[in-house]
Amino acid sequence: MEYFEAGTKKDILYWSKRLYQKGLTPATSGNISVRTKEGILISASGVCLNDMSEDDIVLIDFDGNLLEGSKKPSSEKFLHTQIYDLRDDINAIIHSHCPYITAFACSNKAMSEPIMPEFVFYFDKIPLAPYALPSSMQLAIETANYFKTSDTVLMQNHGVVAGSNTLQQVFYTLESLRAYAETYFGSQVLGGAKTLNKKQIDDIRNLKRQ
Repeated sequence: MEYFEAGTKKDILYWSKRLYQKGLTPATSGNISVRTKEGILISASGVCLNDMSEDDIVLIDFDGNLLEGSKKPSSEKFLHTQIYDLRDDINAIIHSHCPYITAFACSNKAMSEPIMPEFVFYFDKIPLAPYALPSSMQLAIETANYFKTSDTVLMQNHGVVAGSNTLQQVFYTLESLRAYAETYFGSQVLGGAKTLNKKQIDDIRNLKRQ
C-alpha cells in the first residue's frame, strides 16, 4: 500500500479513490476533508471522489470561507467546520452515502444491534441525528452535537459522517460499518440475526476497558 503524508492533497486523493472503489461514495456523492495549519482542505462541490485531481481540493477557513482554489467547496462544508470546532482531536472527516449504511438512516434506525462482538467493541452504537436540510447550518449544528459522545453519526434520510485523527482511520471506520450493515441485511434474509445476550455484551465491554 502506498502512503502519503497525512493531511496533504495526495493523502486526500488516495483515500478518496479507496472510498469510491469500495462503494462508500457513489457517483458525485460524499465529501472529504482534513484539518491543516492553514485551514481545512476539502473536496470541491459536485466532484466524483474517484476522479478528483488536486485542483478539486480547496482550502477554506473554519468559517467556511474560501482561502485557496478556484472551485466551490463542498456544499456540506459547514458540517465539517462545526465538527472540527467541537473536537480538537479530529483532524479528518468523511461524509458518505454508502447505500448499505444509508439504509439505516433512511429507515430512521440507529446502528445498534449487537450481532457481532467487533461492532460492540469498536462502536457499541452509531447514533442517528434528526433530519435537516442537506447543506444547511441546522444540519451541521445538530449533527455535530452528537460528536460530543460519538465519532460517527448517521443523518436521517441522508447518510453518515465520521471523524478521526487520520483519513486512514476514518476509512476503516466506514468500511467496518459497511461490513456490519451487509452482515445485518444478509442475516435478515436468513431469518434474522441472533443478538448477543447481556452477559456477552458486558464481557466485551469489560474487555475493552482492560
